[in-house]
Amino acid sequence: MAEERDVDALAALLPAAYQNRILCGEAGLLAVAAEGGADTVVNALVGAVGLKPTWTALCAGKNLALANKETLVMAGELVMAEAARRGLSLLPIDSEHSAIFQALEAGRREDVARLILTASGGPFRTLPATELERVTPEDALAHPNWSMGKKISIDSATLMNKGLELIEARWLFDVEPDRLEVLVHPQSVVHSLVEYRDGAVLAQLGIPDMRIPIAYALSYPERLPLDLPRLNLAQIARLDFETPDAARFPALTLALDALAAGGPRPAILNAANEIAVAAFLDGKIRFPGITALVAETLARLDGPAAAPDVDAILAADAEARDKAAELLPRFAA
Repeated sequence: MAEERDVDALAALLPAAYQNRILCGEAGLLAVAAEGGADTVVNALVGAVGLKPTWTALCAGKNLALANKETLVMAGELVMAEAARRGLSLLPIDSEHSAIFQALEAGRREDVARLILTASGGPFRTLPATELERVTPEDALAHPNWSMGKKISIDSATLMNKGLELIEARWLFDVEPDRLEVLVHPQSVVHSLVEYRDGAVLAQLGIPDMRIPIAYALSYPERLPLDLPRLNLAQIARLDFETPDAARFPALTLALDALAAGGPRPAILNAANEIAVAAFLDGKIRFPGITALVAETLARLDGPAAAPDVDAILAADAEARDKAAELLPRFAA
């Protein structure tokens, strides 16, 4: 349980044998991550809270199935190096990264030219920029294709989710930033693509259902016989693609700039975004204020610096949250 106050309420609903086995808070997360009976840990936490459990699981010798993109946004270089040092696997659960992982199975890593992550464009893909000031949290939560939690739905609406995924892909697949691209694909059928240096482009297609990438991560290298609707391309009839509008959705540029700067900058970006999204959901700022607050937080904090360990990254995360909260009244709705 996230909060200690909820432990008793849960215990009252469970058989006596389980009542003394309920964990809570960060200590509970870390205990679960290092649980001795598991050889693979699934991290599907939302936000920066997922970093320490990931690190704890690796240090305990666990393989990771990762849906917590913030782990690699904040500390991708450290996490991937630790997994490699210990000979552990880290498999992606996000649909885009699962798609790339699958497409990479067809060729050699040294032959890869580009990784292309697809984005639905969110609910405001065609909304005039002048109307973005008036959108509500309810509008932003109404994703056209996927059923997701509140935080990731808002990130999808701002395209920050795709910016975070670019940073994640850079470390997960050890690909330089200049070989990462985003393509808006409203149907969410092509989940991502890999272009090889001979010009061949391999795409992974499927219905927009997270059970497919989750099952692949858990069963790899096998595939489970899932009882799900099959992709019907004749019924879909068309697949559209377009370049993302960076002027209307500046989150992508903010993410790429943070990745280029390196050090703790991606952690600062992520922390400020978490504060901004929560403020928008609480009605404290308007939709464009999300990326504006993130940009201002990045501008107010020092430039790149070494981020030698997880503690330093978490310290940068805490500083960014404090600064974003301090700046928040400037962007009040």
